[in-house]
Amino acid sequence: MNRFETKNAPAGANPADLPRVIAELGQAFNEFKSTNEQRLKAVEQNKPTGDFEAKLANIDKALTDLDGVKSAIDELSKRSARDGLGGDAQAQEHKKAFNRMMRKGDDDGLMDLQAKALNLGTDTDGGYAVPEEIDRSIIQLERNLVPMRQIANVITVGTEDYKKLVNSGGAVAGWVGETAARPETAAPKLGQVAPFFGELYANPAATQKMLDDVFFDAEAWLASELSITFGEKENAAFTSGDGVSKAKGILAYANAVTSDATRALGTLQYVVSGAAATINADALLDLVYALKSGYRANASWMMNPLTISILRKLKDVDGQYIWRPGLDAGEPSTLLSKAIVENDDMPIVAANSLPIAFGDFKRGYTIADVRGTRVLRDPYTNKPYVSFYTTKRVGGGVMDSNAIKLLKVSV
Repeated sequence: MNRFETKNAPAGANPADLPRVIAELGQAFNEFKSTNEQRLKAVEQNKPTGDFEAKLANIDKALTDLDGVKSAIDELSKRSARDGLGGDAQAQEHKKAFNRMMRKGDDDGLMDLQAKALNLGTDTDGGYAVPEEIDRSIIQLERNLVPMRQIANVITVGTEDYKKLVNSGGAVAGWVGETAARPETAAPKLGQVAPFFGELYANPAATQKMLDDVFFDAEAWLASELSITFGEKENAAFTSGDGVSKAKGILAYANAVTSDATRALGTLQYVVSGAAATINADALLDLVYALKSGYRANASWMMNPLTISILRKLKDVDGQYIWRPGLDAGEPSTLLSKAIVENDDMPIVAANSLPIAFGDFKRGYTIADVRGTRVLRDPYTNKPYVSFYTTKRVGGGVMDSNAIKLLKVSV
């Protein structure tokens, strides 16, 4: 039995634990490499590898757990500056009135305060706009739970009319002499792209006794419930949604093996994995360099955690492991020196699947939150519970199809 079989990563994300977590992460990675070398030697000598495989599985789980805790601690450090947000007097009054509506159903004056604080008119469908500070909290919690929000371009819009103009090139230039004629050249090709929008809803419920309890933080409870419920649906849509009454995910766009110069706007390029139903290091390098240098500077990987486990065993031509743990504060684990984002909604490695995306997601994919999450209090339908029927509109779509590349597993 190895020492990682019974030792899990720390249960909480406590910044004070960071030095210990980093040390354990480095030790686990060293033991992973040592055990994998023994496994490879056994394979060469045609000896059984079962014990090494079992040990590697345990260490691999420890690496995943420790890496997750370190990422959580790093995120806590990034968010520390947000704790002092206060807002102006009107916003605070709106927040207090919203709290009274949640707890007691007292909405006296809330509509007027809402209009002043948010510059929003009356919603014909009923309900009240969530105060901006709570709305920010929901979006921030969603960001932590939705991998696509961590790396994509996230904007807030007033309506669903948002569109972006894309220049796909095509302008022609030429060299001429001082007195030579200047013939007319071709104009650049311009096109419009836009996110696909849809409405999300949730209906969390609390008892009136909970709401009457002064120690029960109703706002934090609502933000947490909504972020979890919305987050699960959002990430699936941003990853593979079909664009019908929901966002369109990166995997739902057409894909082709052709390069940027010849591929149609809105079609993503893929690189083949290199071997049947597996991935090799050369294919990953091909994927990196299929991306133009201007996008590579801020590029990152996105994949399922199960795919990371496979890639941890890969080496480059010099025999060095291409996956490296982040052993400094704020430094993520990397693959070929680029950060990795775990996304459970990405496919697993299988023939003809698209398990890996690589690119500059901020330039490639936009998430558009329509301003105003709305809540309708319902104390009647499901007594003794008080339900909070909540809706929000959100969109998502690929804005620059040259900024994201996919890896396709060979059949």
